[in-house]
Amino acid sequence: MMLPHNTTVAVVDGKTLNLFQNSGHEGELSLKSVPAPTLHAVNAGSGGRHQSSSGNPDASHQSEDGFAAAAAAWLNRQVLDGKIEALVVIAAPKTLGELRKHYHKQLEAVLEGELSKDLVRRPIADVAAAIHHH
Repeated sequence: MMLPHNTTVAVVDGKTLNLFQNSGHEGELSLKSVPAPTLHAVNAGSGGRHQSSSGNPDASHQSEDGFAAAAAAWLNRQVLDGKIEALVVIAAPKTLGELRKHYHKQLEAVLEGELSKDLVRRPIADVAAAIHHH
């Protein structure tokens, strides 16, 4: 995947958002880590009072989905404020599915690509390699 200069790369799982920026130019990927916000899971409802089942996910799944919603809301705001002009999202498969439910149309317009991989705890070189080989 070829990324324009200053493309933001968001690497997300159900608990963590890591951000990188491509300081290289198209064809020359050079990722650098940038500060990520502290996000709190969006309240997914009153599931804590109910028994877990496939139709009523446990608190852990609700928390992960809530974090994905919070991450998407933050990314949407950055796009709408003009702070992100090009974006790549790399997320664990379940998280990516939840993120997609919350994408704003403007975010979709600047989305350069998505990778369904869990790379949150991997070194920056692994993130760059995944982008390069996609």
